Amino acid sequence: MSKIILESPVFNVEAAMDAANFGVNRLELCANFPEGGETPSAGMLKFLKTEIDIPVFVMIRPRGGDFAYSQKELMVMKRDIELLGEQGADGFVFGALDKYGFVDIDSCKSLLRTASGKPCTFHRAFDASADYFDSLEKIISCGFDRILTSGGKNSVTEGLETLKELLIKAQDRISIMPGGGSKPEHVNELRKTGFLKEIHASCKTFKPSTNQFINPDLSFSDDPKSFTHHLRIDQEVVGRFLRAIGE
Repeated sequence: MSKIILESPVFNVEAAMDAANFGVNRLELCANFPEGGETPSAGMLKFLKTEIDIPVFVMIRPRGGDFAYSQKELMVMKRDIELLGEQGADGFVFGALDKYGFVDIDSCKSLLRTASGKPCTFHRAFDASADYFDSLEKIISCGFDRILTSGGKNSVTEGLETLKELLIKAQDRISIMPGGGSKPEHVNELRKTGFLKEIHASCKTFKPSTNQFINPDLSFSDDPKSFTHHLRIDQEVVGRFLRAIGE
């Protein structure tokens, strides 16, 4: 059986460096953790490509919320793919639905053409779609390389049975990459289908900031920890995943 890839989403430079150093196989580079990921800066990608030697896939998502995009938003997404591709993106992560919750085939194909053959992941817009198995076939027909999904639930634990169905239905036509609250113990359960090729896991932890001053009269976020802790990667959790996938 071929090696299972561990991909981790990262939202800042330090987390990306940690992930690469701890043995993560591929990064999904994003901005805006509270929104579930948006398009990151070209500067961060350009810097990381000089510092680490594992593949970096880049989130292409112009805003939070739903996945039904206007034509102007799609134009922004295409321009981001072009710009980030020029800075060394190894692949892209995006997805588009119509207002009824079905895969927007025309928009997806347009974005895929802009990606110029680089591997593309249809992200968890899949989990927001109206019919998972209809979406599976449409995403395959578009030409995506993989689908990131929690099985349509809030976590892989809750969506485990649907994920097994998707893996078996997809077989080798597309990679189904479980993600969203993934745990190391999910690996063996999903591997039993014979079609698990990769798994997406944040392995996240919040580390205290070195910042020493906080203005008590000012707040930039609803999260009180935003000025006292930074989102990073937990080396111990990464190690547990790597042991589970057999590295």
